[in-house]
Amino acid sequence: MDSIDRNILKMLQENGRMTNVELARLNGLAPSSMLERVRRLEERGIIRRYQAILDPKTLGYRLTAAVMINLNLHQASEIDQFEDRIRSIPEVRACYHITGRYDYIAYICVRDIDHLRQVVTHAFASVPGVEKQETFVTLSVVKEDAGYSLEEMPPELIDD
Repeated sequence: MDSIDRNILKMLQENGRMTNVELARLNGLAPSSMLERVRRLEERGIIRRYQAILDPKTLGYRLTAAVMINLNLHQASEIDQFEDRIRSIPEVRACYHITGRYDYIAYICVRDIDHLRQVVTHAFASVPGVEKQETFVTLSVVKEDAGYSLEEMPPELIDD
């Protein structure tokens, strides 16, 4: 991956709807060369997908929270069952298996405090294997996901 590839990735993270022609012009390449570069980044799995970022408030989701979860058993079948169930809860925006005091952290987005109560007491509490959960309500968003840093990349990925 060279500096042009990194610039393409940076631009697409900022605006995934940027046209191939615009990307080519801003990087000083022919549109056909740009198309080939983007296809290569997709084929290598560096670009996994394109996605629209929605505004949760305009959709009626006014509350976000982090739910810290501990499981009572840590065997593969219980972990798999828990993860399958978490994937099926539509309010879960992201869930990570973590180290430390808790086993998982799930980020959820809900309409209001009543919706939060419903998700926490019914959706999460009914998941087999959940021993303990602790919910943290978001007061404000300090920084949202703006993509990955492309400044400090592993040397084996750099072609410059």
